[in-house]
This record gives sequence, C-alpha cells and structure tokens, in this order.
Amino acid sequence: MGELRGWRWCPRCREELRGDESRVECQACGFVSYASSKATAGALVVDDEGRVLLARRAVEPDLGRWDIPGGFLEEGEHPLDGLKRELHEETGLEVEPLELLGIWMDRYGGDSTAEATLNLYWIARVVSGEPQPADDVDELHWFAPDELPAPDELAFVNVPLVLAEWTRRHRPSS
Repeated sequence: MGELRGWRWCPRCREELRGDESRVECQACGFVSYASSKATAGALVVDDEGRVLLARRAVEPDLGRWDIPGGFLEEGEHPLDGLKRELHEETGLEVEPLELLGIWMDRYGGDSTAEATLNLYWIARVVSGEPQPADDVDELHWFAPDELPAPDELAFVNVPLVLAEWTRRHRPSS
C-alpha cells in the first residue's frame, strides 16, 4: 500500500487532492507530495572474535525477534550520522562504520499498510561503551556466524538476507 493511499484532503488548505498512490496534488494551493520509501541505517557491529551484535525487538512490528541495530533516518540526516545516533540510542555504543555492506528494500511490518523502506547497512566496530539494551530493544546478544538465530526468529524480510550476505563476505579463510 502506498503511503498516499487514502489521502483526500490537502494538509495545507483542506481542498480536495487529485492524483494516485504515487503522487497527489492540490489544484487550489499547489501542494504536491510523492510517495517514497523511508530510509533506514543499520550496522552489523562485529567484535574482535568475529561475532555480530543483534538486538531483540521490544516493540511491534516483529516484537521479540532478532534485528540488526539501527532505525529510521530523520529528515535531512546523513545516513552515517543516523547510523551512529540509532546505534547509541539502542545499544549505548559509539561505533565506527567501516564499510557499506549493501542496500535492501523491505516493508516496516507485514500488513497491507506497511511502509516501504530503503535499508542501508554497514559493517561497524565498537569505539567505546558497553552494550546496554535501550529504546525499542529489550536484549542484545553477540552471535558467531554459525550461531545466528533461525530465519523465523529474525525480524523483517531483509534481516536474514543481510546476515547471509555478511556471513558470505566475512567468512574466515581456511
């Protein structure tokens, strides 16, 4: 479902809007709005033992499932600033992003009203702090690549895909 579905009235002048699920326009005042994916930034924080830090969600959607720490960017916020802010809010850690792992599309929740998301993920390391769950996280845990939770224990569609890519790229050489 597009974010503009159901919009009938202009938020500025209250006249009727025209358009569809991708774009609406007010003929009276000129207001225009486009539907777009909501940007997020997250980090696979890896320790010296090659383990990744995951966060158990304390809120819906996907309450109780393991997630990659991160969250929605604020308007105009640089993705790396948002990543650092979200990681500090959720884990208490100061992190340094090392490399962009990739970008995945998803939806924030599983029902027909779920917003489309554009999810940017980095590999990061801890600069300072001790992991403490906060904000919308109720538990943090370090997982070795061969000890990751099962896909049905992970939040969102993109999280198992991201973890699979991280495991593939950062598998120790034999």
